Amino acid sequence: MANNEESRGLKSLLDWFANRRKSGSTILEPQEREIADGLWHKCSNCGVLTYTKDLRANQMVCVECGHHNRVDSDERIRQLIDMNSWRSIDEHLRPTDPLQFRDRKPYIDRLRETQDKLNLVDAVKTGFGQINGLSVGLGVMDFRFMGGSMGSVVGEKLTRLIEQATQRRYPVVIVCTSGGARMQEGMLSLMQMAKISAALQRHQQARLLYIPVLTNPTTGGVTASFAMLGDIIIAEPKATIGFAGRRVIEQTLREKLPEEFQTAEDLLKHGFVDEIVPRTQLKQSLAQLIALHQPPTPTTTHNNMVVWETRTLSSTSVE
Repeated sequence: MANNEESRGLKSLLDWFANRRKSGSTILEPQEREIADGLWHKCSNCGVLTYTKDLRANQMVCVECGHHNRVDSDERIRQLIDMNSWRSIDEHLRPTDPLQFRDRKPYIDRLRETQDKLNLVDAVKTGFGQINGLSVGLGVMDFRFMGGSMGSVVGEKLTRLIEQATQRRYPVVIVCTSGGARMQEGMLSLMQMAKISAALQRHQQARLLYIPVLTNPTTGGVTASFAMLGDIIIAEPKATIGFAGRRVIEQTLREKLPEEFQTAEDLLKHGFVDEIVPRTQLKQSLAQLIALHQPPTPTTTHNNMVVWETRTLSSTSVE
């Protein structure tokens, strides 16, 4: 009896499948919605999807976990400089290939490809602008251009920026992000460390302010020179800051380094960094520091005596 019922059940099931094939009825599979490229951004730290427009409004900082995504030089200038106040300088300076260097491809070809792809001349942009109405000389490195490596043009542009700022008695802010010196230019690249440092020394002797902002990553010859020569050194949260790479140090010491090694938080704890400032507060913090350190300006009284007037935070409008 039971076998007959099972047989009838199996036969009816087979008939159902046969009828379904004949009728051509199919179950429509749900189709995935197409998402426009660049419309959403997935956080590399927490995995949360964020509308790209909202992420940019928050200066490319994840609203969920606070992760600071890397930004290019143009975006950084928009974040820091007042609208319509930016004036770029030394855009005509272009890198050359003095050593005729070649690895898998000639260095000059690598330069051209990178320039065409990114629409950048080299790994830094320099110029003058205003931060909340306060004049400043600003240099912004771009990690997309050969890892933000410091070649001859990077060194020359930063040196000219500092020298012009010294003449104008402007403070200097340099946003650092770099893998270090550019090996394709050999000793000429290493010479930039001393050249920039000398310009900063003259800037300091003029009693003018210099603030480096260390972003992720800041390593190599940049860390060994102008990134650590600031009057006040600011870093972004969780930024990697160091000279040699973590793996090189571990292989040399034959020891496992702590997880927080070479992070901005670890450097702050050991006194190498003065302050960690989230990107969303960076412009306001820079404006306050610049206002507090404004150089005295000479004024002439009625009897032609020169009096030095010192500007304070209360006499300077800060947004």
